[in-house]
Amino acid sequence: MNNIIKNFETSELNNTKFVHPVKITYKQNGVKKSWEAVKSFDSVSVLLYNVNKNAFLLVKQFRPPVYLNDNSNLCTYELCAGIIDKDISLEMIVKEEIDEECGYDVPIENIEKITSFYTNVGVSGAKQHLYYAKIDDSMKKHSGGGIHDEEIETVYLKVDDYEEFIYDENKAKTPGLMFSFMWFMEKKLSK
Repeated sequence: MNNIIKNFETSELNNTKFVHPVKITYKQNGVKKSWEAVKSFDSVSVLLYNVNKNAFLLVKQFRPPVYLNDNSNLCTYELCAGIIDKDISLEMIVKEEIDEECGYDVPIENIEKITSFYTNVGVSGAKQHLYYAKIDDSMKKHSGGGIHDEEIETVYLKVDDYEEFIYDENKAKTPGLMFSFMWFMEKKLSK
């Protein structure tokens, strides 16, 4: 992935599409308080395990908010994921995201729910629904990479290398990704 970032600027948001900055005021135990937050979409994510490669399939992409806070990290390693912005089942959204980002056609019955949790609780408090799917090379239909101009790169991480990857602070990654590895080791690999 060739990432050359130029003219990186910040400005105020108006008429937003995906996130909506808000000021929240409330009383807690009789004390008036306020908080700045972002109203955003809930999301789905999926841990993909390729049985032919004995590897996890991750996505790697440029995330401007990460770059804003730490411009030494041009890209983040993540689970395949997407926002819930359609009135279809969560499993169907997961299936579509796997196709768009990774190029795999995964049967919906292969998509297994792990759990749900809240992300970025101090800012957005959005809920993420975490899934798991086993994939194999026969399901690969195209190169993936996302839609429009997403510029998503797919990366395989050998299962044996997961622990070194988790503790490598030079690789920007999400807590959901690290949690899903631990879940896999406990629930799938130990069986």
